[in-house]
Amino acid sequence: MTMSGQDGTELIPGKDPITHALVKQIKDMKPGDRLLSERELAEDLGVSRTALRDRVGRLQSMGILERRGRAGTFVVGLRPETISEVLMLGLMASDLTVESIVTVRVALERQAAIEAAGSHDHVSIAHMAVAVDSMEATDDGERLRQADLDFHQALFEASGSKALQFFSQVLSQVLAETIQSLSLSKDRLTMRKVHRDILEAVQAQDHDAVLAAIDQHFEWLDVLLAENKSGGESGAENVAPAS
Repeated sequence: MTMSGQDGTELIPGKDPITHALVKQIKDMKPGDRLLSERELAEDLGVSRTALRDRVGRLQSMGILERRGRAGTFVVGLRPETISEVLMLGLMASDLTVESIVTVRVALERQAAIEAAGSHDHVSIAHMAVAVDSMEATDDGERLRQADLDFHQALFEASGSKALQFFSQVLSQVLAETIQSLSLSKDRLTMRKVHRDILEAVQAQDHDAVLAAIDQHFEWLDVLLAENKSGGESGAENVAPAS
């Protein structure tokens, strides 16, 4: 089935040339930059103002642009939370479950760990160590949750890849509901061990050990998800791992 915009331009399955041209106009702009006026931009792109208004409205609904009354339309920027919302809609439209993209997160994390092992980003690796020390210093569920979040954020930062960091943030928000209440009351020791193993493998720049440690981490997480789905440890203190 083919969908069209107000001017009849095909939107699906082909690329919408007006939206594409508009995105090209704003991709090098900074958040806070003002777009040309509607008349100027329509003339510049060679499209009708009606068609342009339709495309600007779509980008506005995605949070990329913002109308500020008579002041004009401004670039907000592409934020991970915005993409997360669009991804959720895409999953719903494709009859996919949130759980079905967990493997994508695993792939991102494995690649981030490999790149972290070779990045020599001592600051981010030190932040990973601080997070592990925090896990080992507390039994409080909320502090464990925060230490876990800090660890995985530092791991992606240590990779040095802006793309991995961006997509990890997108998927973390999409997967948040799936892993929001996993009980660790009987598994704090394993939590600390799997994260310590990842840290030490990254510090040693041992790619094989890094992959083994990441796989062990996600095997542990799979067990927690299975226990949580079946009822798990009812009444136990909860904490939500970041990945």
